[in-house]
Amino acid sequence: MKNIHDILKGFGIEIPEDKKSEFDKAVTENYKTAAEADKLRTARDNYKSQLDTATEQLKAFEGVDVKDLQGKITELNGQLATQKADFEKQLADRDFDDLLNGAISGCKAKNVKAVRALLDLEAIKASKNQSADIADALKKVKEENDYLFESDEPIDNPDYVGKTSGKGAVKTVADLDKMSFEEYRKYRQEN
Repeated sequence: MKNIHDILKGFGIEIPEDKKSEFDKAVTENYKTAAEADKLRTARDNYKSQLDTATEQLKAFEGVDVKDLQGKITELNGQLATQKADFEKQLADRDFDDLLNGAISGCKAKNVKAVRALLDLEAIKASKNQSADIADALKKVKEENDYLFESDEPIDNPDYVGKTSGKGAVKTVADLDKMSFEEYRKYRQEN
């Protein structure tokens, strides 16, 4: 899951550091993430399902004895409470997964599933401050298994390709990516 800054950077647009907070505020006020939209759809579908179930069961009560009806109402209230608890658990699990996957992606993990396998998910789920506990757990995993994460060291992330062109401009990997084959071949012949 990429954040908006990574997506924009992929298109060659970079937000200056001093403008990032204003940009983030404007984005969160005007747009919802796919995960938030999925939560709303799930909630809508759950309520529709509950309404359809209740409507069908109410049709069955036509011409029913009042005492018998009270028993069925008690039974249905129990079923609705169980459904509500199951739905809230599903939402909590989804929120936790979104939080965890976002944190793992933010740490530049190469493989989210591999990192998740090294975490004590039940302990983190049960914690009061999940965000802080996730950050601590990821820090520990990164220290013990740094090969699972992209390196921040400049030596591991070179951007310099080689010689300068005849005009003295340094060509980077990004510059070469933008070249056509003919431009690249000409550049290689000159350098």
